[in-house]
Amino acid sequence: PWRWRCSPRRGGASCPSAGQIRAAFLRFFEERHGHRRLPSAPVRPRGDPRLLFVNAGMNQFKPIFLGTVHPRSELAQHRRVVNSQKCVRAGGKHNDLEDVGRDTYHHTFFEMLGNWSFGDYFKEEACSMAWELLTEVYEIPRDRLYVTYFGGDPSLGLSADQECRDVWLHLGVPASHVLPFSLKDNFWEMGDTGPCGPCTEIHYDHVGGGRNAAALVNQGSPDVVEIWNLVFMQYSREVEGNLLPLPQHHVDTGMGLERLVTVLQNKRSNYDTDLFTPILDAIHKGCRAPRYQGLVGDADAGRVNMAYRVVADHVRTLCVCITDGIYPGFSGAELVLRRILRRAVRFCSEVLQAPPGLLASLVPTVVEVLGDAYPELTRNASQIKDIINENEAAFLSSLERGRRIIERTVQQMEPSTNFPAEVAWSLYGSLGFPLDLIDLMLEEKGISLDSAAFNELALEDAKRKAGGAQAGQPGNTNTQLDVHALAQLRSSSVPATDDSPKYAYTLGQHGQYEFSPCQATVLTLYRDQSLQKEVGAGQRCGVILDRTNFYAEQGGQDSDQGYMIRLGQQDVLFPVESVHLCGGYVIHEVTAVETLRAGDQVQLFVDEAQRLACMTNHTATHLLNFALRHVLGDSTEQRGSHVTAERLRFDFDTKGHVTVEQLQQVEQVVQDLIKKNEVVHMAEVPLTLARRVQGLRAVDEGYPDPVRIVSLGVPVENVLTCDSEAAMQTSVELCCGTHLLQTGSVEDLAIISERQLVKGISRVIAVTGGRAKEAREVGQCLAMEVDSVSLRMKQKVTSIPEMQNLSKEVGQLTNVVASTAMPQWQRRELQTILKALQRTANTAIKKLELQQAEKKAQILLAKYCNQPVIIDTVPADSLSILMKVVNQLCDKSPGTSVLLLSPQASGEVLCACQVSKNCLPTFSAADWAVAVCTQMEGKAGGSPVVAKGSGNAKGMQGALTTALEFAQSKL
Repeated sequence: PWRWRCSPRRGGASCPSAGQIRAAFLRFFEERHGHRRLPSAPVRPRGDPRLLFVNAGMNQFKPIFLGTVHPRSELAQHRRVVNSQKCVRAGGKHNDLEDVGRDTYHHTFFEMLGNWSFGDYFKEEACSMAWELLTEVYEIPRDRLYVTYFGGDPSLGLSADQECRDVWLHLGVPASHVLPFSLKDNFWEMGDTGPCGPCTEIHYDHVGGGRNAAALVNQGSPDVVEIWNLVFMQYSREVEGNLLPLPQHHVDTGMGLERLVTVLQNKRSNYDTDLFTPILDAIHKGCRAPRYQGLVGDADAGRVNMAYRVVADHVRTLCVCITDGIYPGFSGAELVLRRILRRAVRFCSEVLQAPPGLLASLVPTVVEVLGDAYPELTRNASQIKDIINENEAAFLSSLERGRRIIERTVQQMEPSTNFPAEVAWSLYGSLGFPLDLIDLMLEEKGISLDSAAFNELALEDAKRKAGGAQAGQPGNTNTQLDVHALAQLRSSSVPATDDSPKYAYTLGQHGQYEFSPCQATVLTLYRDQSLQKEVGAGQRCGVILDRTNFYAEQGGQDSDQGYMIRLGQQDVLFPVESVHLCGGYVIHEVTAVETLRAGDQVQLFVDEAQRLACMTNHTATHLLNFALRHVLGDSTEQRGSHVTAERLRFDFDTKGHVTVEQLQQVEQVVQDLIKKNEVVHMAEVPLTLARRVQGLRAVDEGYPDPVRIVSLGVPVENVLTCDSEAAMQTSVELCCGTHLLQTGSVEDLAIISERQLVKGISRVIAVTGGRAKEAREVGQCLAMEVDSVSLRMKQKVTSIPEMQNLSKEVGQLTNVVASTAMPQWQRRELQTILKALQRTANTAIKKLELQQAEKKAQILLAKYCNQPVIIDTVPADSLSILMKVVNQLCDKSPGTSVLLLSPQASGEVLCACQVSKNCLPTFSAADWAVAVCTQMEGKAGGSPVVAKGSGNAKGMQGALTTALEFAQSKL
């Protein structure tokens, strides 16, 4: 069952398809070598803020490598695993985006075939399995394969990996094909710190023919390429840079499917395999360009072949990312995907001359190629097409807008100057205009961008965005147990913390929650990445107890706070600032007010108000989740949540903007559940049983076994009953959080914010209890203020200052409504009213100003009667009115050039002028205004036709003289 009659020596129509190659890999490890086959994780990373995308098969197994996996979780039970992982390398450390299309092997999306051993087999078995698969199953000629191993590094005190070398020689690989390489090529590290180890790579010689290609290995030759990397994790890189042996050895292997298919289908380019040829054919049918020929570099005239590769690669990435919940947006992974989509659209329209819609039309072909391996693509095909079409239309519009901005800016620029960086930055940041396109358009006009200033703006932006918590920063060294500390705890038989007392609370006679204190023993202390028996006064440390009633931060819920006391020392409180869970141990972050020792008996007290607020908001989150699905439909899926004592945040899928009516309906559903005062049922059940519950949201490997089920109003045993549809009618979720015992304690819930994070994902923020009541009261007050302004606006106002004051009041109210915590549905209603009021005020002011300007213009026309130049002073409340007087004069007397000054009570003088078109180009309004305002120690600017400015009243008389002399010199 393992072999097909095909090898690279023959090729032809009988070559295996990519689907067969992928399936053979998975079957080989699953059936022949006892690996557990797992589905691909989504490309959106779960719980790893350092990653934009899942970029390697090992990402989902990081907790195992780091030793932080919960011992009761399903993930902790894995020993041998195999899968085909969807990976995206675009943005961040691993970024292939700009290389895609230039050659025939870079991709933003690719599939990583991998097998793993977690403390099971090691080098001998891993190499043996790999060799067996490649030479016996895939029938790759042995003489075309070369293997590399780590040749050692004296500076780190690491000797060559002779064990690995001997394994390959024992398997029959000729010594001339077993090659040592340095740290750079054959030593793999997860990051600056953490698990690492030597690796062995298998390379393939496309040419063959009995030659020895050892000299071409790792030299960047397209003829000899790496196809498989086997990493042996046996060390841990410490913060100081030194290496320590890991307590448990792991194997992590990765082989790119695209490159393997190229070998087995006897091709030289990934794009010539059946993973891409159907997509390339579909592109050709939908555009006006010649058929794809596989050309690169200078041979690729007009970059047509590059465009084919870009579009084929990018549409695969778009399909996979959108399916996994990453949509084109404005930050992080969403921003990267937006750039990928726009890069593809640009190549479609500008190079391939394709009509709009080509990109989305390729989705069915991508689904046909990848759908069998990843069925979620088939289910989401129509959504993918809609999102691509919407984003393409928006970009094509902004592309045209960007061209106009560049044209206008170039026209206004002084000769021989660089294109302004701030304009380029706004095009890049606001319109998503690709930087290389800006450079290209400027190059066509013989202009260059001020790159230094642009880079400075980019740096400032990066610093601003980095203002919050940094992805990838090392965690608190007193609460994050490293792999060695965890191994030491387990080898010392220190039991995992019993944190079941965190659920030990009851409802008292009068409806108050009663939290029992918990007595515990200090097992060990953790400070500066080492386990300690004693910590002195004033030092901050992590305290590990045998049991605790504190809730550790997990499941989106903030950790408890509180304090502990030593038994017999009631007056010495050790404040607990935060609580964290690591590898089954609960670490309490404490500042020792006195010496704290292992063996001390302590009593724990949670901050009851903070805990109750978190419980309220967590139960409210479940109510909100149910209400959103009830109102928006069952396809509404949770994308994330965060519960604090102050508020709750909830992210979810949505097909469009949530309307005012829907927000009101969601709040009403929650209110009804609160009024019913439903009992909140909680119970731990085996994970296998939990998976059977109908209507339960997707279960992943992040839950321990047994898992805790939280059901509102329906006992858990009823939910678990065969064929029960109870979970379809109420809120039933897997949750490790702490909850109220009855929904009535929520009291109230108000959604105070709802916005789209990215296309297709909305975020709501809500408050409960007293905060919700306060938000509603504030909303009512603001509604009354808006009503008041609206009524005053309807009265006939004839004074410009009065109407300007009303306009200012509307602007201030708009800001207050936008920034104040109040029901979001009400905010939107008030914002709609205020927007209309602002328009009304602006129109009224403009009308009153025109009326006033007309009167002043009539007086001046009568005074100067058809003279070629009018220079005078007039009273005007604003520069806007003064400008309108000038415009009116020139409209009624087209041959006249006008300059008016208006002294203000503040001592400032306003200046406005307009030059008759008959006097152009000799007479320039901008030059006229500058000459006059300079006389008044002021500034001015404008165009040859109209200009405005201001200055100081002390120079006004001299300015009038200058105005007349300047005009006479030009006429």
